[in-house]
Amino acid sequence: EKFIQDLENVLRKEEFISMEEKQNSQTSLDFNQNIFKPTSREEIVEIVKNCYKKNIPLEINGLKSKNKIGRNFQSEKTLDLSEFKGIIDYKPEELYIKVKAGTSLKEIIEELDKNNQQLAFEPNDFGYLFSGESNSGSIGGVVSCNFAGSRRFKVGSVRDHILGFQGINGKGETIKSGGTVVKNVTGYDLSKLVSGSFGTLTILTELSIKVLPKPETSKTLIIKNPHLKKALDFLGKALSSSTDPSGGVFYPDYFGKNFVLNDLTHDGGLTAIRIEGPINSVDQRLKRLSKELSLLDQELSILGNDQSNIFWNRTKNLEVFKSLKSNLLRIVLPMSETLQVIQKLKSYDIKYFVDWGGSLIWAAFETLNAKILNDIKDIVKKHQGYITLIKIEDDLKASADIFTIDPIKYKISEKIKRSFDPKRIFNPGKMYTGI
Repeated sequence: EKFIQDLENVLRKEEFISMEEKQNSQTSLDFNQNIFKPTSREEIVEIVKNCYKKNIPLEINGLKSKNKIGRNFQSEKTLDLSEFKGIIDYKPEELYIKVKAGTSLKEIIEELDKNNQQLAFEPNDFGYLFSGESNSGSIGGVVSCNFAGSRRFKVGSVRDHILGFQGINGKGETIKSGGTVVKNVTGYDLSKLVSGSFGTLTILTELSIKVLPKPETSKTLIIKNPHLKKALDFLGKALSSSTDPSGGVFYPDYFGKNFVLNDLTHDGGLTAIRIEGPINSVDQRLKRLSKELSLLDQELSILGNDQSNIFWNRTKNLEVFKSLKSNLLRIVLPMSETLQVIQKLKSYDIKYFVDWGGSLIWAAFETLNAKILNDIKDIVKKHQGYITLIKIEDDLKASADIFTIDPIKYKISEKIKRSFDPKRIFNPGKMYTGI
């Protein structure tokens, strides 16, 4: 209760919320249309104020790369932010970029490439899963969903790289938090709340994001290994070693054919461990890691920089599921529980691979119904994990909880929703019923 009260007090403070003043030039919006495509913050404010006044729910979209994740819901109007785009400020020497929320990830990455910099959290590209082709989406969608790629165990998730944001709450008021440097945030860091909220708390308008230099080189140790238990042993030893890996994944036999790379010397199941940094350091660390894992020469391959990048791009983009017509679940749990969970799930006709050094399971199920789903959730919950339903049939989506949450956290989330969006007009029910 005290947390919620403090949060509401913070949201009322002038440094976070400033009431919109009348603009010199009036916007000319047609409120009879069903889809709004604003190009300015003032238009977004006007849309939200109108919807707040009339209790009209809004579906919030960017480039729609992840709009199939989460519950289906009915909304009278859609706010399409695809035209609210552009890089506002980019200072490579200060390691940050400030952008409008509708800016495509592709545009941001192309700009960072010019200065040999990158987004450290490796955002997933769900386009291959849902449409069979690349669609990495907008930066607003990336932050709102908080999905991160293989570096997660080393550098954190998306929310750990947000320096500040500006957004519009459910009343049409402007929220500001953070800035453009790492140490300027005091009190509550609201970016931690809005990141991963799937657009249910605020409409993001501007984002300041930390960027990092690209490593001088990236190489990947590939171990010929069809067995999950041994793979998890390799990954556990690698992650706890002084070689400082930035990626660890296991693909079973049936996914080996997806990686036809010149530097691979074998087919079938594989364990992959990525090492990044200066060239001499990477080579020495790879040798040390091979020795620590007691690997024989015939058991391993080394992917050079280019092929290593191809391999990890395919991993974060879930390209092994490109033609998937069945159901895909994202399971996060302690690495120590992964083996037991997968062994229990094998009776459900599962195809999977393991990422985050053993803490993330991407699991596809040929058949999924309410009973099987509840059984899977019970298994994962007993092993201190949680599930996100990424791709499931529409009839099951209507009745199933897409995101795992316990009753206490649900009540907290409900009160936070009320603080940001009192009339529940932003993506109502997208994450949980009532939120």
